[in-house]
Amino acid sequence: MKNEGIEGTERFPSPDKGRGLRAVRHFAVGELVFACPAYSYVLTVNERGAHCEQCFTRREDLFKCGKCKQAYYCNVDCQRGDWPMHKLECVAMCAYGENWCPSETVRLVARIIMKQKVTTERTPSERLLLLKEFESHLDKMDSEKDEMNQTDIAALHHFYSRHIRDLPNDQALTELFAQVNCNGFTIEDEELSHLGSAVFPDVALMNHSCSPNVIVTYKGTVAEVRAVQEINPGDEVFNSYIDLLYPTDDRKERLLDSYFFTCQCTECTSKSKDKEKMEIRKLSSSPEAEEIQSMIRYAKNVIEEFRRAKHYKNILFIWNELLEMCELSLDKMGAVFADANVYMLHMMYQAMGVCLYMQDWDGAMSYGEKIIQPYSIHYPAYSLNVASIYLKLGRLYLGLEKKTQGVKALKKALAIMEVAHGKDHYYVAEVKREIEEQK
Repeated sequence: MKNEGIEGTERFPSPDKGRGLRAVRHFAVGELVFACPAYSYVLTVNERGAHCEQCFTRREDLFKCGKCKQAYYCNVDCQRGDWPMHKLECVAMCAYGENWCPSETVRLVARIIMKQKVTTERTPSERLLLLKEFESHLDKMDSEKDEMNQTDIAALHHFYSRHIRDLPNDQALTELFAQVNCNGFTIEDEELSHLGSAVFPDVALMNHSCSPNVIVTYKGTVAEVRAVQEINPGDEVFNSYIDLLYPTDDRKERLLDSYFFTCQCTECTSKSKDKEKMEIRKLSSSPEAEEIQSMIRYAKNVIEEFRRAKHYKNILFIWNELLEMCELSLDKMGAVFADANVYMLHMMYQAMGVCLYMQDWDGAMSYGEKIIQPYSIHYPAYSLNVASIYLKLGRLYLGLEKKTQGVKALKKALAIMEVAHGKDHYYVAEVKREIEEQK
């Protein structure tokens, strides 16, 4: 495997990181470094009926599977293409009816197992890294993660054991679930809405940096890796594994918890953006250090509380209560934190999402306007997070008949998307069409 490459890159032993990917030629900003089809993927249940299960195309005239009535396709070709994987779920969904509820990870692992049973050769997704080479980090998992793994294994047996012959033993399943949890990807649309989950082995080869030189976007079920910084021959190619909004200690904590390493990238060692990200409100008397630390603890707790509440919203919470939680936390944090503080921005973003769901367009616009400028400062260049806010704002403005502001915001989104998604991406064409319609 040493020094095998794909399209101007090669696998190599990365110092202190194990294996990695490096460039063997120059890549300009916006240039496609490589593309990788998904080894296995699954459309999220909430997007059924809006996207094709096979190619993830978004359209209104999809037709549904005649058996389960739950999977939707562009045409017969897409349905036939998906059948080797869908037949597994189709039978199970028909058998369990409303009681069919495996997690997305369980669904993805079931598809991986099915593919492994019929695949004997290296796939186009594994030109540099085989799925079986994925790190599992089983030796670093705590009891909570191990318990979650065992719950997923039990669900796999419950929903699929009748439909998959000879499931791997529990030891092999424990490793596979751990590998997928550490190396899986979330496929998102142009507004960063969740579409599904997948594994892209060659993309997983890239190591992490909090100042990445590439970005990963999706064209259907193909991952595309594009340069967002100039990359020279010999440079390692770095992706970001996490949301880069947060200060260094938060990022390090999440990386250690989810990926089991301590980041030593230049951004983490310099902490160059931390002061701006943790901006304190200017008052006649500055808050004490303990007061700031206390508010940081509160912010982290309320973020986790909101995440749990949102997850169980259909059972325990209604959307008005979620919005109230955002507003109350913003009031409390605002006594210490400036509006551009990342913890304030986090809750503003959540509030914007709730307002969009509730069709409170003015409320969503108000939060988006507060978010966008600090986002543009805190995130790296060509950030999808920044593009998605400009996109949402642009569409909100147009819906509220603010044509000039709408076109301006859409053009800001487009400038980022042409680099991150590529000028030939259908999301880019869609935004251009929206702009043209305003002329």
